[in-house]
Amino acid sequence: MSNKVYETVEVLENNYGNPDLVSEPSSKELSEIDPVHETNELAKELGINQKKLQWKVDICVVPPFCLLYFLAFLDRVNISNANLYGLSVDLDMTGTQYNIALCMFFVPYIFFELLSNYTIKFVKPHIWLSGSVFLFGSITLGIAFVKTTEHLYVARFFLGVTESALFCGIFYVLATYFTQMESLRRFTAFFSATSLSGAASSSIAYRVNELHGRAGLSSWRWLFLVQGVVTVACSFLLFFTISDFPETNRYLSDNERKFLKKKLEFHAGIKSSYEIKNTFWDALKCLKDWMIWLPTLAYFGLVIPSYGYAYFAATIIQELGYTAVSAQLHSVYPWLCSFATSNVVAFCSDFTGYRVPFVVGASLTAITGLCMILVATENPTIRYAGCFLSVTGCYTAMPVLVCWAALNNGSHIRKSVGTSWQIGFGNIGGIIATFTFLSKDAPYYVPGLATSVGAVCFSILSALSYWFMCYRLNKAKKTDAYKQKFHSLTEKEQINLGDRNPDFVYLY
Repeated sequence: MSNKVYETVEVLENNYGNPDLVSEPSSKELSEIDPVHETNELAKELGINQKKLQWKVDICVVPPFCLLYFLAFLDRVNISNANLYGLSVDLDMTGTQYNIALCMFFVPYIFFELLSNYTIKFVKPHIWLSGSVFLFGSITLGIAFVKTTEHLYVARFFLGVTESALFCGIFYVLATYFTQMESLRRFTAFFSATSLSGAASSSIAYRVNELHGRAGLSSWRWLFLVQGVVTVACSFLLFFTISDFPETNRYLSDNERKFLKKKLEFHAGIKSSYEIKNTFWDALKCLKDWMIWLPTLAYFGLVIPSYGYAYFAATIIQELGYTAVSAQLHSVYPWLCSFATSNVVAFCSDFTGYRVPFVVGASLTAITGLCMILVATENPTIRYAGCFLSVTGCYTAMPVLVCWAALNNGSHIRKSVGTSWQIGFGNIGGIIATFTFLSKDAPYYVPGLATSVGAVCFSILSALSYWFMCYRLNKAKKTDAYKQKFHSLTEKEQINLGDRNPDFVYLY
């Protein structure tokens, strides 16, 4: 790499924190380089074997996050399996009380996401995230001993509080490690843990039935007890294995940290903003941008059928004529199909460099499956096949959508706000799902399924609108008027705007 470029990046790092410095000349230096060539030259200069470093990052960074979210989703959706084993009966739940219990999770989950992603910049991720796992594991364990519906409400509320740190926090950290063309298959490997978790939840529930009556506990209580103990135990492992941001990663050498940071700067065409100290008001200002809102609305549309399926699939499958125990087993297979498909699609999307065709294609698959479940009321085989298409479509579209948005947010502050708001606001869909799939509508769940079809259609429209905004901004950035306006801003403003930099190209 030319010493000129290397020195330029060093100067940029040394000038962080001074918002009065105008970065137009430095920005031009970065925009004029070939990212692949300069990354290779930088690797030679720092003595970095890029393949070995990539494997090191993949092994050290991604698997702990996969385990973390596997545990989180497991503890989140096991209530549907517990309900098949008599939770509602034992707690004397009537009417919509079960749905209220589901809803209690989402209320704090929505409001604490943004605060959590703001805090994770000051409390190291391995402490913040593993601590959250310990807390929600303890709460899950405690649910095994609830005596009343009110106790369950309280437990579900605090489960939402503790889990609010996880999903958006993981995407925020992962988005700082990979370039746009490297990201999706890693993001999907993490996100597809939800599919494995859904399958594992049903498998565990299938086996836990054998413990019914032991120690005076019913099978649904054993389900929460077993999963809670495992989660708490894993939280200690995660404390030592979860990676922090690249700038402070304890598993990387100084040269490896420096290389990763500069590599991302070269490929994005903008500077890292890790050292910038932002206020909570800076975070809130990001919410005025449609580039934050459109992928959020698209995710919101997918959450409704996704949680609807996760919470009620076992019940729907039981209505096809299976016993409660057999329904747990048959619930596994659609999740496994989703896991395989989402990872294949991720590789295809990274290979082609496109996102929107795969989001729309997967969403149309979900609509097809939902319509099969909705219409084929007299044909259990078609309804069961619809379960495969529904869960595969939703849980394939969501990681592509979230990754697409996360990597299109250029700066730390926009990644933080974008991911937290997309996940937090999007989970309002979880509240809608809990009150559209009501027990009185079983076995056909017409209102819930119809709402889900409409929600996925809304998601497609939002995703296409986001694609149009990305396309339009990429063209606008090439104009002199846009460049002059951007370079008239202070350096802090330019860095915080991140992806609005003329040298940043939106992926779509």
